[in-house]
Amino acid sequence: MDIALIAPPWPLFNRPSIQTGVLKAYLIQNLPDGYTVRALHPYLDVAAAVGFGDYHVISQSGWASEAVFANLLLPGRNGPEQLFYQALKDRGLRKISLDFVRVCEKARQGVDSCIERFDFSATRLVGISVCLNQLTAGLFIAGLLKRRYPEIKVVMGGASVSGGIGQGILRAFPNLDFVIDGEGERPLLNLCRYLLGMTDGIESRAVVTGEESGKAGGKDQVADLDKLPFVDYDDFFKDLSRLEGASGVNVVLPVEASRGCWWGQCTFCNLNLQWKGYRSRAPERIAAELDSLSRRYSSIDFAFMDNCLPRGTAASIFQKLAAHARDYSIFAEIRAVHSRQELMRMKRGGLDSVQIGIEALSSKVLRKLKKGVSVIQNLAGMKNCAELGIDLQANLITCFPSTTKEDAMETLENVEFAWPYGSLKPVRFWLGVESLVFRHYGVFGIRCVRPDRKYFMLFPRDVMELLSPLILEYVGDRKRQERQWRPVEKRLFSFMDSRKALGIRGPALTYRDGGHFLLIRQLLPDGRVLLHRLSGASRKIYLLAAQPVDKEEIFSLLPGIPREKIERFIVQMVAKKLIFSENGQVLSLACSTSFRARG
Repeated sequence: MDIALIAPPWPLFNRPSIQTGVLKAYLIQNLPDGYTVRALHPYLDVAAAVGFGDYHVISQSGWASEAVFANLLLPGRNGPEQLFYQALKDRGLRKISLDFVRVCEKARQGVDSCIERFDFSATRLVGISVCLNQLTAGLFIAGLLKRRYPEIKVVMGGASVSGGIGQGILRAFPNLDFVIDGEGERPLLNLCRYLLGMTDGIESRAVVTGEESGKAGGKDQVADLDKLPFVDYDDFFKDLSRLEGASGVNVVLPVEASRGCWWGQCTFCNLNLQWKGYRSRAPERIAAELDSLSRRYSSIDFAFMDNCLPRGTAASIFQKLAAHARDYSIFAEIRAVHSRQELMRMKRGGLDSVQIGIEALSSKVLRKLKKGVSVIQNLAGMKNCAELGIDLQANLITCFPSTTKEDAMETLENVEFAWPYGSLKPVRFWLGVESLVFRHYGVFGIRCVRPDRKYFMLFPRDVMELLSPLILEYVGDRKRQERQWRPVEKRLFSFMDSRKALGIRGPALTYRDGGHFLLIRQLLPDGRVLLHRLSGASRKIYLLAAQPVDKEEIFSLLPGIPREKIERFIVQMVAKKLIFSENGQVLSLACSTSFRARG
């Protein structure tokens, strides 16, 4: 029996699918000899057919991506085309060259090219992994395969069909035979054994069949992630080598250090639908896998797919990677809880790009989001990345339900302190199924929760009656939220424009230490440059606050300087946006130009 694992469009085309790569390695490890497991990557063929540049533009918008294959899946409706252009415009991504009809035809050609290249005559089971932007494409591919090979069993899994969502998909699309609820390794192996006749029934409750679509599923997870085999990307590189124009693609290899989220309390988040609990891998195992992948694929570019790196072992992971003596370039998502020293160790091991879950620069909003960090911690995390030369991506959530005008005004004031470290991207809150806001929506002033109306542009109403969508809309205080958060959004967009116009790459606020004085250079959003010279006690105070520090500690370390004088200095520095103060703590905002050399 052959098993085919398919990664539909629209992932980044320069990254292999970690989902199919992990599942392939696991099945090969656990199935008897003589069975072939092959991973297919039709998103590569679609990228080549549509054009790598246009593919990238479309993949940046989830709704535009889904609209393309919604049109191919259920043709003859105007909704997908309208949604395609609307979604690109809303994201500021609309390009004249993107003609919807042409994109759909090229996407169909890309999928056909991939499917026709593979011999399915001996294939018994096809597994389709659907995560972000992949649902309609996965459903289209499932239907295509079923029409051409009716005897093949098709199973779908991934974050986009976890929980009740998958059961609704089964009801609406009979081309699917099974859905896996949650993590895929053990349920998929059990399903393969069942189809091979090794067992009398499907042993995993995580596998939901068409006949049992009304029954609740359950998680069936690998207990020890260190026992998983190393991910297998052989098929991706074979598929990539066939594509014309792909020779210049710089491949970034996805890896994972953990599953789930060690914090797991953010009220807005629903990124862990497919996991139950939190598990992490040993740093030694992670380092060994990157070493193996680097040797096998001649690659030194990696991206951790974790929701956030493990708090306790992140620095240790990169310390072990540094011992490989390779010029790694690694991306990861982290929380703003890592010290400058930890980040320095991570930088030495190859971490050069991060996404920090900033989300808010208001103490009250952070509490409503249950982020578990303070504004000063967020600013310190941004500063440390800027100072170490770690490229930073970060979002700021606007229009969060139940936030007040005072919350928005506090944010508007505090974003000025974040200006030196790069652009915070404003992202309006959206309601995700099974998030804490969804589960307790009344607490947040929400009522009349329903599927996002964009789904009705993707699917006909009779299909929507059977689905349980991932993204929801609601009646509440949305219009008021949009009004009160508009100044924040406008200011952040102006920051983006200013950094681009001024050609700013590093921090906009820096200092050089003259030994007995500091020379601070402050570049403002309007292009003006201010120079500040601090000497004597002022220099000492500023350097003591290089990381968040209690004012009481500064008082104790500088007993010869009157407390009132220190307080006045801090107030002056805050007014000039050179120091941030919160709840008795202070942080000097200027980045040292020589910190990396000293470190």
